[in-house]
Amino acid sequence: MQFSVETTGNIDRKMTVAVPAQKIDQEVEKRLKGMVGRVKIDGFRPGKVPFSVVKKRYEEGVRYEVVEKLLGSAFQDAANQEKLRVAGLPEIDLKTMEAGKDLEFVASFQVYPDVVIAGVETLTITRPVADIADADLDKMIDVIRKQNQEWNEVDRAAAVGDMVNVDFDGSVDGEAFEGGAAEDYSVELGSGRMLKDFEDGLVGMKAGEVKTIDVAFPDTYHAENLKGKTAQFKLTMKQVRASTLPEVDTDFITKFGVESGSVDDFRAEVKKNMQRELDTAIKTQLKQQVMDGLAELHAIDIPKSLVTEEIRYVRDEFSQNTGSPADNIPDELFAPQAERRVKLGLIVGEVIRQHSLQRDPARVDAMLETVAASYEDPQALKNYYRGNRQAMQTIEAAVMEEMIVEWVMEKATVNDETRDFDSVMNPKKPEQAQA
Repeated sequence: MQFSVETTGNIDRKMTVAVPAQKIDQEVEKRLKGMVGRVKIDGFRPGKVPFSVVKKRYEEGVRYEVVEKLLGSAFQDAANQEKLRVAGLPEIDLKTMEAGKDLEFVASFQVYPDVVIAGVETLTITRPVADIADADLDKMIDVIRKQNQEWNEVDRAAAVGDMVNVDFDGSVDGEAFEGGAAEDYSVELGSGRMLKDFEDGLVGMKAGEVKTIDVAFPDTYHAENLKGKTAQFKLTMKQVRASTLPEVDTDFITKFGVESGSVDDFRAEVKKNMQRELDTAIKTQLKQQVMDGLAELHAIDIPKSLVTEEIRYVRDEFSQNTGSPADNIPDELFAPQAERRVKLGLIVGEVIRQHSLQRDPARVDAMLETVAASYEDPQALKNYYRGNRQAMQTIEAAVMEEMIVEWVMEKATVNDETRDFDSVMNPKKPEQAQA
């Protein structure tokens, strides 16, 4: 076999390969002879079909199979000889495959880029530092109470905070529109689930009351036919319910697994869960800063095949998270996230290789304990992970990410920033911070 490799870009390569005709013809002949005793052709007894007949009928198909196999093996052998780290599958341009002639093809492909780890000492990381104050704990217990509130029908006008049951029928310029009508629809007033004009129109209505209101759709509304339009809604109030928050008593406390029923024990358990969530939030924000920093420090040519493969994973995750199919969404919308993941994967992989970072079994067990602690049956979850190799790999990958973050933070400048619990748990997005 003869081959040559041409560099056509930073990570782009073109390989020209010629496989001797004799090698192909010999393999075709061998396969055809092996078929003589097995093929069935009308007019011939089983096992008595002449080789010339077998060759005439099957040679073309057999030659195609042989060539297909040799294309892959010849390319791989040549890539191994040149010590090329091929990224994805090559594009093959077949030049010749005729009997008696050398097999010639050109393979266009990309290789993994050489990643040179930049000096992470230039990075500055802000580490949030927060304590859980009594006011934070009281607020969380109020949230828990609200999650377990009861709704009871009341004979009065609806107010903000009430749950109402309503029929509505909407139209724009006298024409009904999709999604503009419903019966027995429940809305918690003040929740922001519906447009403000709609919720405001329900405030003050009593059961049995009917009225028509104007509702303005914002210019940013998701439905094109309603953007910037004003609709008229006929509202029929069916029921008004007010909420009753449960008391933090023994019955309420024991529902959450605190067998003593003690308020102090309950508060301690809630605070422990809050601390776990706080620790996780801080780790997540540190990881985000580290990964952002690594991405900004390195300019890397990213193999297209790896991005294409990653787009499939991003698309699948989108479908799982939204519960909606994403087959019709263009690849371009998923490409930035896929490119970032591939880029960071290449950088992190090189850091692991260069610094011989090894998976620590003790840290894997500790992380699994942390993950399981937030579930009702921690042992069942741990058993599931330990019995599922793919699931355990997600824990192991998370541990390696933690080790990468620690490695970067040991070298970078880390500034502690004192913050309150709520701002750590609900960080503002850049556009919110500027508003």
